[in-house]
Amino acid sequence: MENPGKQGGLLNVTARRPEPNANGPVILTKNLCRDFGAIHAVSNLNLEVVRGELFGIVGPDGAGKTTTMRMLAGILEPTAGDAWVDGISVRDDPEGIKEHIAYMPQRFGLYADLTVMENLQFYADLFRVPKKERPARIARLFGFSRLGPFQDRLAGALSGGMKQKLGLACALIHEPRLLLLDEPTNGVDPVSRRDFWRILYDLLKEGISVLVTTAYLDEAERTHRVGLMHRGSMIRMGEPQALKDMVEGVMLELLTSDLYRTRTLVSGIPGVLDVNVFGDGLHVRIRNSSDADTIEEILRNNDIDVHSLKQISPAMEDAFLSLIPR
Repeated sequence: MENPGKQGGLLNVTARRPEPNANGPVILTKNLCRDFGAIHAVSNLNLEVVRGELFGIVGPDGAGKTTTMRMLAGILEPTAGDAWVDGISVRDDPEGIKEHIAYMPQRFGLYADLTVMENLQFYADLFRVPKKERPARIARLFGFSRLGPFQDRLAGALSGGMKQKLGLACALIHEPRLLLLDEPTNGVDPVSRRDFWRILYDLLKEGISVLVTTAYLDEAERTHRVGLMHRGSMIRMGEPQALKDMVEGVMLELLTSDLYRTRTLVSGIPGVLDVNVFGDGLHVRIRNSSDADTIEEILRNNDIDVHSLKQISPAMEDAFLSLIPR
């Protein structure tokens, strides 16, 4: 586990900082860049997240999602450009940011040999939460996380989903205004993923803003707005439905008796733009509706039974695959 004490000096807070503008964005970046030698991990990122918003970032490994998060958390210094979190510059005052945010990296620093309660008390110490305020805060955190019955259990004995909820509770102990969550449900079972997102919606009702990266495109559909990152650049940004509306052509769902032969045959048909596996079938993007007849005819001529061929609305994964550069 990562040692939270090494994540950029969480305890140090500068004495002078601007008061947050309640009407201004909670996150604003201007031409934010980060290079690692010759590698441009993040290039000219311009992003604005409004207060009370749940903003998602999706992209393949190496897209720059984690690097962006680490810069916004004041842990990683930008190579160029700047970002403001709650009105505080990540370049000029990275330590001042940490009082206002909760940053939950992919491997959050829980201590396996401490109990649930001991982990919460440790983070309360780390963030200098007054002792008289702790009982009420911890009771509230147990309320939304449902961890109260397990408060005496070692963190190392928790399930993956419960560990993620404990990590979130520890991150929230100092009542931040902004949550930065880096793939918080990666490797977590579907039921725990659903519970985690329920908690996020509850936090939004309390005025906390959330920036989350995710590897699950179905989760991206639950955000207010989503950005698609690719090779360090934000290539598209908007409401989930707006991004799906950007998909050109007609989307088909195709179920046949031979998935892999079907994919090979359909990929070579003129008018077919994309073919991708979705569960037990294929999503096929074509230029015109009339191309569906051609697909069905070719498959039947090759002794492949067509169980279902119908037009559907694009999913977020369809949008992502069609919008990223090939």
